[in-house]
Amino acid sequence: MAKFSDIIGQEHLKSHMQNALRTGNISHAFIITGEKESGKEFIANIFAKTLLCESRNEENGYLEACDKCHSCLQADLHDNPDIIMVTHEKPNVITVDEIREKIRDDVAIKPYYGTHKIYIIPEGEKMNIAAQNALLKTLEEPPSYVIIIILTDNESAFLPTIMSRCVVLPMRPALDSDIKTFLMNQYHIPDYRAELCASFARGNVGKAILLSQNEDFDNMRKKIFSFFSKLKKKEIHEIIEMQKDILTPSEPKEGEVPVSSREMIDNYLDILRIFVRDVTVYKAVEESDYLIFRDELSYIREASENFAFDRLTAIYDSIDKAQKRIQANVNSDNVLELLILDIQNNL
Repeated sequence: MAKFSDIIGQEHLKSHMQNALRTGNISHAFIITGEKESGKEFIANIFAKTLLCESRNEENGYLEACDKCHSCLQADLHDNPDIIMVTHEKPNVITVDEIREKIRDDVAIKPYYGTHKIYIIPEGEKMNIAAQNALLKTLEEPPSYVIIIILTDNESAFLPTIMSRCVVLPMRPALDSDIKTFLMNQYHIPDYRAELCASFARGNVGKAILLSQNEDFDNMRKKIFSFFSKLKKKEIHEIIEMQKDILTPSEPKEGEVPVSSREMIDNYLDILRIFVRDVTVYKAVEESDYLIFRDELSYIREASENFAFDRLTAIYDSIDKAQKRIQANVNSDNVLELLILDIQNNL
């Protein structure tokens, strides 16, 4: 029973949708862009539900769905026939046949109950060129009741003709303080852990939620701190094996989505970056109040004694270079081995 007031940040996006709801001037097509797990589908569902609500009401400054009418109850059960989630069978592509079947050939059927028929396309960047061209035919001459909402983390994957026919709504990073409060209130996460997850998520609410409930994240943190404390005493082949162990996810529990190797590497590099940042800060002020990893003070204090400022800067630069190489699809094993060599050389 999510509402607009439950959306953390994204004031520009909420303002646009609220204005559309109040005036009835609603575009036929939207593209919501943002990182994975940033809440794109959450927002699209709230907009769709509120748009189809039979008895909207004013609440906390927002025009909200009533949560009581037939349309709202169906939306909450993901069973509203006028809200169509466009899924795809192949993991890496949305095919032309899927767009034809689920959108182009379906739009001729009028809404079952409401005034609109809403199509939501998660992972829209996975539409191949043929699929985009098939969608374009609907975007060019949509029935008056049709609204298409495309969700993506890569708007550059779309044809210019698709972009020109859609209102593009970019997600923006939420404030750490807002994410921290949200985690504490909604998920009952302790103060310190909520602050850590908010800092690490960099404005991505969905990622902060996942981190707050992710054992791999905690295990990786502990292993990395232990790893740093042993760097001086280990041979390079031992260090490489330790790094491989850090990057090996635990077996997912029943119902959990397995963590990808890319996610593990991204988390690893981010934890390294924050650790080096904390060591640098502590070396400068010798105060734990400014640290993100405050519960790892003993490791941070030890590292601050072993690294000079210029060495810490060099390590930070090496982590940034490694992340850019990973993003450019350079072989990750080679990149991470070079990173460890750089770190060890700066001891």
